[in-house]
Amino acid sequence: MPKLKTNRSARKRFHVTKTGKLKKRSAFRGHILGKKSRKRKRHLRQSSYLTNSDAKKIRKILPYA
Repeated sequence: MPKLKTNRSARKRFHVTKTGKLKKRSAFRGHILGKKSRKRKRHLRQSSYLTNSDAKKIRKILPYA
């Protein structure tokens, strides 16, 4: 049986925790940060978890995670 390929872009963006949840980095942190408030940027530093419906889709493209 052939091995499944991992989606490389998803592998770089999502991290599987010990309990099996998928962790992600907040969006809107790459550039154009001058117009965003300090408070907004501070809150964007926190990572968060994917919802169950999104996690199902991502698990399909991360078969060995």
